Order: sequence, then C-alpha cells, then structure tokens
Amino acid sequence: MTEALYLKDSYLKEWNAIVQEVDNDTFIVLDKTAFYPNGGGQPYDEGLITKEDGTIFKVRYCGKFNGYISHEVNEPGLKPGDEVFCRLDWNRRYRLMKMHTAIHILSEVIHRDTNAMITGGQLGEEKSRMDFALEEYDRDKIMSYIDFANKKIQANLPITIEFLPREEAEKIPIMTKLAKGLSKEIKEIRIVNIGDFDIQADGGTHVKNTNEIGTIKLLKIDNRGRNNRRIYFTLE
Repeated sequence: MTEALYLKDSYLKEWNAIVQEVDNDTFIVLDKTAFYPNGGGQPYDEGLITKEDGTIFKVRYCGKFNGYISHEVNEPGLKPGDEVFCRLDWNRRYRLMKMHTAIHILSEVIHRDTNAMITGGQLGEEKSRMDFALEEYDRDKIMSYIDFANKKIQANLPITIEFLPREEAEKIPIMTKLAKGLSKEIKEIRIVNIGDFDIQADGGTHVKNTNEIGTIKLLKIDNRGRNNRRIYFTLE
C-alpha cells in the first residue's frame, strides 16, 4: 500500500520516495506520495519526479487502484528501487484546496436550512460545481447561502484533521453530506473540522484557515430537473 502523505499534511510540497513498481514503462508506484489521486470530485495533482541522476519526469496523471497510488509520467526511465525527489505543482494544488474547503462551508450552509445532501460535484482551478438534492429552485435563496458562506469564510475559522474508528465517527450527526453515504469498506474515517461550524468525513486536501479561501462568487445555477440543482462558482 502506498503511504498517502496528503492525508495528514496538505501543505507538503516536496518529499523523497522510492519507486516500488513500474508498469508499462510510465506508470509508477512510490512507497509514499503527496500527489493526490483523482477521485471524490477532486482532480489529480501534477508535478515532477526527479531521479538521482537529475532526469526529470512530469507527472501527468495520478490515480488510486487497489490501495496503490499510480503516477503516470511523461516518459520511460524509472525503475523499481530508484530513489527520487518529488515536487507538487503547488499553485494548482493550493487553488484546489481553497475550492474544496469552500464547498464544505457552502454545503453546510445549505444543509442547515434545507437538509439537502450533495449528489455530485467537481473541483476545478477556475471554477467548481456541486449538485444538491434541493426541491425548490430559488436563486435569491441560493445567493443568500453564498453570502452567509462568505461571512463564515471571513471569520478566520481553523481547519483541523482527525482520524476516528468508524464506529466512533458514526456517532457524529450528519458525518457526511454525501447522499450516497460512505463505503462500508472504510474502517477508519478521516474527519475535517472547520472551526465549530462544520464537521465532515472527507479524504481530500484543505487549507488550514478559512481566511486563505478568498470570496465565493456565483457563476451559474442550473435546474437539473426534479430535486436537483447545480451551482457553479469561482473564488476571488
């Protein structure tokens, strides 16, 4: 199993690792990584992997398969046992971290007023979207949710991470805002706390304080049919 460094430290930008496996010349498994694998609505990280001889490989995709995190690099040349130096594309990652924390805050605001659960979502560097099981399409209401979320962002709330056994995590009211819930296979739950405002199970990367996020700006609202609303937003 690959040690996922990003789970405990979203701000880790550089680290040393050892190549464990190489598949089809360009799919690399490391013993540990801070590259986030594509999933959960958060895009994969990009960056560089450098061999001891100075050869640089670009990471152009990262995914998780059977517990192992695989990095697709741009050309062959790495082999098992190689000691490498890894570096994230930090600007990309940090933008996604801000977006992810913003979604948590906005989803809590909406859920408190409507009990609506998240039915889908996708983070992006320039814009993000999230889908909610909302019965009413009310643009003014949604604008008020965004205004309230921005007030919470300005409140300088700290974000902390903790890991709990599933049976303990399940005692938390509304542990997840996901309509589909969490896989029963997950035995240890990673909890993201945003001050005393929000608590959610989550495997993605987040900022340390809400004051890093900026301001949520609504781009568009789509009426996706019965009980399904899609909100597009960016950060300024």
